[in-house]
Amino acid sequence: MGSAFSRKFDPETDVGDLSGKIILVTGGNSGIGYATVQQLARRGAKVYMAGRNEEKGKAAIERLKKEGLEPGNGEVAWLELELGDPRKAKSAAEEFLKTKERLDVLINNAAFHIGHFVFTMTLLPLLKETAKLAGADVRIVNVTSDAVQLYGNGLRFRNREDFNDDHAKTWWPALARYARSKVANVLFTKELQRRLDEEGVPIIVLSLHPGAVNTEGNMAFGIRTGGFFGGLYAWICEHVFTTPTNGAQNSIFAACATVVRAHAEKYKGSYLLPTGVIGIPGKDGVKADLAKELWGTTEEILKEIGVEI
Repeated sequence: MGSAFSRKFDPETDVGDLSGKIILVTGGNSGIGYATVQQLARRGAKVYMAGRNEEKGKAAIERLKKEGLEPGNGEVAWLELELGDPRKAKSAAEEFLKTKERLDVLINNAAFHIGHFVFTMTLLPLLKETAKLAGADVRIVNVTSDAVQLYGNGLRFRNREDFNDDHAKTWWPALARYARSKVANVLFTKELQRRLDEEGVPIIVLSLHPGAVNTEGNMAFGIRTGGFFGGLYAWICEHVFTTPTNGAQNSIFAACATVVRAHAEKYKGSYLLPTGVIGIPGKDGVKADLAKELWGTTEEILKEIGVEI
């Protein structure tokens, strides 16, 4: 999937001092998430690394310290988060709210739609309150993939069956399911931005493709898929894809680049290609009616399992 890094962007020089900012990154203990946490903390932010495995999370924080997270830089804290269970995702957000901290940026880096929907919506009141503070620049960043381009026209989110379609008749079912989830990330971004704009809330919501990156998740996807295509994908990940540090640059741009706030109307709800280039997220990723359908069905599914937003 597309690997061009067509805009020169250096977090060390293009991002100002983030001291006093609170940023939360899901899936932050490895890969792109880890590199994102590292670069944000080095600019002075307090960064919450959210993930499901506390042991791995604490180990990642120790690694960050060894790699240069020194006194005078930012701080990294752990937040336990299980996105695979919407109830636990809501509980994790509620735990964060108990810290009584502000929240300047939420980066949804892990690959879930419903879990991130719950997590984001539970944190949204705090994000809105932070946006009222003097000098605030609140953003929500949803990391997706240019796999959105692989899904043909005709995706629907009418009911639970649409969400659970295994795409068994496609040439690569696992990739089709993955692409569907990535389209959902983009549509969630667009509908959330529309709702915030309607309320007059100055929060910027963006989705992005990080580039083709050699991460544990990408390698695992290839191995899990198996067969010729899975093996080929894993080989390409290892030998062709770029590093997580490079892959994190688009997330840093979306979260912190001053040009985004300076040209807010241009960037609001947009889908970014590396680095900071506004792109088109496939045929389904631009459909406002499909975004509303996704939102409504997501809420219905959550109500069925007793999760109120």
